[in-house]
Amino acid sequence: MELQKMNGHEFDGLESVAEHDDFLPKKDGLPKKENRFTDFEGKTSFGMSIFNLSNAIMGSGILGLAFAMSNTGIVFFIILLCAIAVLSAYSIHLLLKSAGVVGIRAYEQLGNRAFGQPGKVVAASIITVHNIGAMSSYLFIVKSELPLVIQAFLGQHGNTGEWFLEGNYLIMIVSATLILPLSLMRQLGYLGYTSGFSLSCMVFFLISVIYKKFNIPCPLPGYGNNMTESLIAPVNQTGLMDDDFCLAKFFTINSQTAYTIPILAFAFVCHPEVLPIYTELRDANKQRMQRVANISILAMFVMYLLTALFGYLTFYMGVEPELLHTYSRVDPLDVLFLCVRLAVLVAVTLTVPVVLFPIRRAIIQIVCPDKPFHWARHIAIAVVLLVIVNLLVILVPSIRDIFGLIGATSAPSLIFILPGIFYIRIIPEEQEPLLSWKKILAACFAALGFILMIMSLTFIITDWVSGAVHSGGGH
Repeated sequence: MELQKMNGHEFDGLESVAEHDDFLPKKDGLPKKENRFTDFEGKTSFGMSIFNLSNAIMGSGILGLAFAMSNTGIVFFIILLCAIAVLSAYSIHLLLKSAGVVGIRAYEQLGNRAFGQPGKVVAASIITVHNIGAMSSYLFIVKSELPLVIQAFLGQHGNTGEWFLEGNYLIMIVSATLILPLSLMRQLGYLGYTSGFSLSCMVFFLISVIYKKFNIPCPLPGYGNNMTESLIAPVNQTGLMDDDFCLAKFFTINSQTAYTIPILAFAFVCHPEVLPIYTELRDANKQRMQRVANISILAMFVMYLLTALFGYLTFYMGVEPELLHTYSRVDPLDVLFLCVRLAVLVAVTLTVPVVLFPIRRAIIQIVCPDKPFHWARHIAIAVVLLVIVNLLVILVPSIRDIFGLIGATSAPSLIFILPGIFYIRIIPEEQEPLLSWKKILAACFAALGFILMIMSLTFIITDWVSGAVHSGGGH
């Protein structure tokens, strides 16, 4: 791309023009106020953008990280978590750099710019499938956990048949009364307040996990009525307790270790939400949005690490794939963790509207990209999406393998493959030659995504063929 000169400054192609404030024409000595991108002037504050992106990163996978640590060891887990966090930040950098060059902030339009209409359709389809899977996983948590929480607060033991203890009715009520109104917001930035509250619920969860570390003994004393053998230290053939049951391991390799990398990679998926949040960011430029991403990833890194560490150090080898379920095994009527379970339910419920926004945008980009905003279309897409997700959750008894397959293909695509190949195709060769180290690094990044995808699919297919039942740590 040729260097362009304006007002005495050199600009390196469209990226510099799009991101620089001085390129705007002036009238009467004052800069003319114009939208620099195809959407609208962003009005969402820096802090609210951080809340929204952090909420998009935070998912149900946090409940499985302690189990992941038990299968890798503390040091190995920290190394993997650091690596995935850095790679996720680099992936967002590639997206923002590509968006800055072409002056657009839509994932689907980047696909269109890189590969034409097929690229646009592929990007929109991957976003739609992945986020529908994420929404369904959140509502499955509501379906399974909310009846138990209501029973506990009512002092009931088991489902006595009341309609308000039926999970299918509850998810429809939650969808209609909470999720749908929030999904009808015109701008994603308005959800910053609910995202902040959602994150505060997860902070409460983290604080409770840390507190319980110092109140639950290991090994658990005896076979109480609410105990299970998985939480009691195993006894060896001599009748003595295994000495290493309650010892922290720093490096561990077993049959479940290979699942840890996909689990951690999926835990940082937020890329469909990055460009919509970038669009609505006030005083937006690449550096400002990258700071939003870096702070959000760092905050989630700390929460993930502390949750995994203290959850693991509470139960050691007795930790289960779903951390809240492990605590309920200790004492189902523990008031603190009843509140924690309710807080987690609120958090995942408030995350659903944030995840829905990119799906609606992807559909609009494919069906009617050039039409102006219309409330009827905006509402109709939200309603149809929620109906589809509710039907999936109600009608499909077990979709672990289906969403495992979706996650194994869509998450590596969104984090690694698409940002890497978009960057290679969109950045002009005049600006960065094909064999430049930046494009070579992007190519290696995309190749890593293919490797992770093949590895994840291999694990899933092996499970199907062998008939083995593996727990995926919250996914």
